[in-house]
Amino acid sequence: MDDQTPPRHALPEFPDPERLALVAQHTANGVIMTDARGCIEWVNPAFEHISGYRLRDIIGQRPGELLQGEETDQQTVAAMRQKLQAGEGFDRDILNYRKDGSPYWARVICSPISRDEHPDGGFFSVQLDITHYKADQRRLKISASVFERSHDAIMVSDNSNRIVEVNPAFTRITGYERDEVIGANPSILSSGRQGPEFYQSMWRSIVENNFWRGEIWNRRKSGEEFPEFLTITRVILDEPGDWYHVASFSDITALKNHAEELDRAANYDELTNLPNRRLMMERLRRAMDHSDQSGKPLAVCYLDLDGFKAVNDLVGQGLADRTLATVANRLRLAIRSDDTVARVGGDEFVLLLRDVDDERVYQRILDAIRQPLSVGPANTVITASMGVALYPNDPSDEERLVRHADQAMYSAKEKGRNNFHFFDPSLDEHLQQRRTQLTNLTRALNRNEFELHFQPQVRMSDRCVLGFEALARWRHPDQGLVPPGLFLPYIEGSHLEQRFGQWVLTEALQQQLTWFRSGYRLGVSINISPAHLLAPAFACFLKRYLDAHPEVDPSLITLEILESTALDDIQRAGQVIQACRGLGIQVALDDFGTGFSSLSYFRSLPVDLIKIDQSFIRNMLDDDSDRAIVESVIYMAQRFSRSVLAEGVETREHAAALLAMGCDLIQGYGIARPMPATEVIQWMQHWSPEHPAGIALASGGASGS
Repeated sequence: MDDQTPPRHALPEFPDPERLALVAQHTANGVIMTDARGCIEWVNPAFEHISGYRLRDIIGQRPGELLQGEETDQQTVAAMRQKLQAGEGFDRDILNYRKDGSPYWARVICSPISRDEHPDGGFFSVQLDITHYKADQRRLKISASVFERSHDAIMVSDNSNRIVEVNPAFTRITGYERDEVIGANPSILSSGRQGPEFYQSMWRSIVENNFWRGEIWNRRKSGEEFPEFLTITRVILDEPGDWYHVASFSDITALKNHAEELDRAANYDELTNLPNRRLMMERLRRAMDHSDQSGKPLAVCYLDLDGFKAVNDLVGQGLADRTLATVANRLRLAIRSDDTVARVGGDEFVLLLRDVDDERVYQRILDAIRQPLSVGPANTVITASMGVALYPNDPSDEERLVRHADQAMYSAKEKGRNNFHFFDPSLDEHLQQRRTQLTNLTRALNRNEFELHFQPQVRMSDRCVLGFEALARWRHPDQGLVPPGLFLPYIEGSHLEQRFGQWVLTEALQQQLTWFRSGYRLGVSINISPAHLLAPAFACFLKRYLDAHPEVDPSLITLEILESTALDDIQRAGQVIQACRGLGIQVALDDFGTGFSSLSYFRSLPVDLIKIDQSFIRNMLDDDSDRAIVESVIYMAQRFSRSVLAEGVETREHAAALLAMGCDLIQGYGIARPMPATEVIQWMQHWSPEHPAGIALASGGASGS
C-alpha cells in the first residue's frame, strides 16, 4: 500500500467552520451559543422563530432566565445547572416559555465548547420544539389509561376481523382472558339469537357509515347469555385498505331488569300480577280499535266480589290478600289468552272480552269464582256481581264504557248478587240518539263533509285584523250547512273526539299556510277540546308541523281551550300548554266565566289570552250583572297580565263600552259573520279600518260560532 494513501478507516478532515456556521444558520432547530459565564453570545434564526426573542435583545442574558417559568420543572432545571457547573453536556426535555408567554416543550441538547486555546469556551445547545410530540404522548397516555380503566369492554379487530386487542373490562364482562381471544373471530361471543339478516344489516351500516350502534345478545365464556349495548366504529388509517374495528360494549342486564321492574310497577298490580287500571285502559283503547275494524263486539265487564269486606274483617288482611290472589288466578284461567283481566281496586276487577257472542261466557266466569276455596281454617264460597257494557252498541269513549259497566254491576247486585247485568243504552233516549248521530258523524268525517269557516278578530285601537277563529261546519248532503251546536255536543266525550279535533287542527293550520303563501300573514285561532289537548304527542305534532313549515310564525297560532269544560288533569294540561307556548304558540281560555273554576284556571294554566263568553257581552248594556261580570273579567285579566277578547260584539255601543272598560280586542257579527276560507282574502281586501269604532255592522242575527 502506498504511503500516501490514507488508511481505509481514517476519519475525514473536520469541516470548514464556515460551512458549520451555515448549517447552524439554516437548521430548523434552535441553536444557542454562550460564553464562559453562560450568557448568550449568539442564537440562530430558528431559535428566534421558536422563542420569539431577537438576538439583539437577548445578548448577554442567561437562557434559563428568559425561557423558564412557574410551571417549569425545577428538578430538571437543577439537574441541568449541575451538569453545566461540572462542564458536562446533557440531553433533557423541559417546558419553556416564549416571549409572548405561551408555553412550548423543547428537547435541549447541550455540550461544552472545547478548544485547545480556550479550554473554558462556554456551551452551545440545540433546541428541538417537541410540543406536538408531547401532546401526542399525552393523548396516547390518556387513551391507554381509558382503554385499561374503562368500565365498558373494548375489543379491537383488524380488517380481517381478527381480534388484536381487548381491555380488562372485556375479560370481566365476557369471562375470556386476553390470550384466549387474540387472533380469534368476535363471533365466539355470538349467542345465536340474532339471525343472518341482523348481522347483514349491521355490516352494511359499518361499511356504508363506518359505524353501528344497538342492542344485541351475546354469550359469556360460561355459556350465559346477556344483553349488551354495542357500538362498532371502523377506524381507517392513512394507508389504503388499512382499517380496524373498535367495538365497545356494556352489560345492560341490570338496566334491562330495572326497566322491567319499572314497567311492572307502573302497569301491574303487585298482589295479583294482573294489569292495573292504567294498562287496562291502554288495552281497552286498542280493543276498541280492533272492534271498529273487525265489526265484532267488545265486552267491558266490571266485576266486584260480594261481601268481601266481611271476609277481610273476619280473617285479616293477610288471608284476604291470598284469597284475592286465588280469585285473580281463577279469572285469568277463565278467559282466553288474548283477553284481559285487570285489578282496578281492592276487590274490583275489569275484564275485556273480544268477539263475545254467547252470554254463557259471563256465567262461566262467575261460576269459576264461586268454586269453594279455603280461607283460614275453613272453606268458604265467594260470589261476584258483574256489569257488562258492549261496544260499539254503547258508543261511549273508554272512560264512559268502564263507568257504564260499573253502573250495570250495581244493578246486578240489586238483582240479588252472584249475577250479571248489561248496561242497556237503548233505554236512554239521549244515548240512543247520540249513537245514531255519532254513526252519521263518523260517516261525514270519512266523506269529508266537514268544512271550516273563519270569523275575524279585530283590535279596535288601530282597526287591525289580528286573525280569524276557525269554526267547524257540517255540509250535510240533505240538510245543507249544519251549525256546530247541532253536532259538536255529540262528538264531545266520544271515541270520535280526538280524531275530529285533529282534523280541525290540521285543516286550520293548512289554511293558514295557504294564506301565508298568498302574502297574508293572518293569525288563526283553533278550538281544542281537553281530551284532544291531553292526547299523547299533541305538542309533538305541533313541533313537527312548525319544523316542516319554517315560514309559519308560531305566534300567529292560538289554541283556544274551553273554560266551561273541567279538565280531568289540570296539572297535565298546564304542562302541555307550557310545551305549546315554548314553541311560540299562543293559548287562549275560551268562554271564560261560564265554568266553575275561573280563578283556579287563572292561577294554574299558563294562558296568553282570555275570551269573555258572548252570553255576557250580549246583554251587558241592559243587565247590570252581566256588565259587572265583564268588568270583573277584564280587571282580573289586567291584574294577571293577560290579554282579553270579547266575543259576540254586535253593535257600536258594545264596542265603545268594551273599549272604555279596557278591552281592545273584539269578535262577533258586528265585524263579520263566519265565512268560508275562500272568502277570507276578498273580505280582507274590502275591510275598511277607518270605519267608526273599528267595526262594520252586519245585518241582524245573534252572534255565535
